[in-house]
Amino acid sequence: MLETGFTEQQQHALGLLFENYWILRQDSPSDYQLIRENEKALRRYVSEKLGYSLIIHKDFIKLEKVPVEPKSWMGIQDFQHPRDYVLFCCGLAYLENRSVEDQFLLSELAKELEESYPGLIKIDWTNYQHRQSLVRVLKKMVELNCIREVDSYSGGVEEFARSEEQEVLYQGTIYSRYYMRNHLRTLKSCQTIEDILTMDWERSQEDIRRKRVYRQLFIEPVLYRKEQDDEDFDYIRRYRNRVREDIEEHSPFELQVTKNAAMLTLPEQKQQYESYPDRKARSLLSLHVQSFLRDRLDQFEISSFGEIRLTRAQFEVIIENVSSEFKLGWSIEYREKSSLKKTAEDVLEHLIEWSFARIEEETGLIIFMAAIARMKGQYPDDFKEEANE
Repeated sequence: MLETGFTEQQQHALGLLFENYWILRQDSPSDYQLIRENEKALRRYVSEKLGYSLIIHKDFIKLEKVPVEPKSWMGIQDFQHPRDYVLFCCGLAYLENRSVEDQFLLSELAKELEESYPGLIKIDWTNYQHRQSLVRVLKKMVELNCIREVDSYSGGVEEFARSEEQEVLYQGTIYSRYYMRNHLRTLKSCQTIEDILTMDWERSQEDIRRKRVYRQLFIEPVLYRKEQDDEDFDYIRRYRNRVREDIEEHSPFELQVTKNAAMLTLPEQKQQYESYPDRKARSLLSLHVQSFLRDRLDQFEISSFGEIRLTRAQFEVIIENVSSEFKLGWSIEYREKSSLKKTAEDVLEHLIEWSFARIEEETGLIIFMAAIARMKGQYPDDFKEEANE
């Protein structure tokens, strides 16, 4: 049995594991030490409740967070093309075949990637788009501490996008060996993403439904009821009090459950966590869209799952109405510079990232999810008077 509750420090340590890809000892020695001191309790909790592996290495700590269902926001946001991911994996393979802390030139790496790239369309470094992909990959590898830039000509790796003659000297690190997860079997045996996810469950076959629920609650913004007999959502309904008590004793979160949605919320914002709404302009706009919808729910047809279906044209009309009502407080980018279409695209992207909306593949319709009505944003009564002064 798990010990009752976590201390405030243990809750903080659990948050560090979820909010970071890994904790590097050289960069965050105090965080590293905090997790090491609470290793036993943390390892037991993430294993029993989520089926996750906690890796403790002398140089880093990593919680291997595997989703129940992959979402677009779970990818590397700086990458713009599938080619970026392929080059990234080829780059890690290149480092695997070198000694740790070996130094190598950008030209050496580029040549190796050109030869090892498995795509039907071969890599051509005279192609600007291909060079841009490699620039994005190298910048991300430096950011992740998989490699270090030792020296370069003027302009650094950015210059490679303009000229394939640009040279940069890199050095490998120990971390590159641990970025990719170890799987039970070779990935060649998998044909789909679902095959890879199924293979992960083979590591932890006890209480799979509970672990699925906990993974979704801790990793995703919202867990929705997707069908009439939804096993995961039924689990939350049946054991709501037990799940709420457990989560609230081991984390700063509170469990909120409605007819069609369940989510973890923070009673007050904590800098440690990425939460909604944030301080970015898109969050403000999306809150105003939520207010608009919440105040007019009787004007929409709502499904049994709490969903509203709209065309893009209808959504742009909503953005136009929201703009006329709220734009006095928007950033200058959206108040004066951005077109209606661009504003609509940015807001929709943000709503999708936070699981308030999705695009229906078959029809292309925008689906507002049940949690869209859980929040709203509005100005103080005297805001317009002050804004016009």
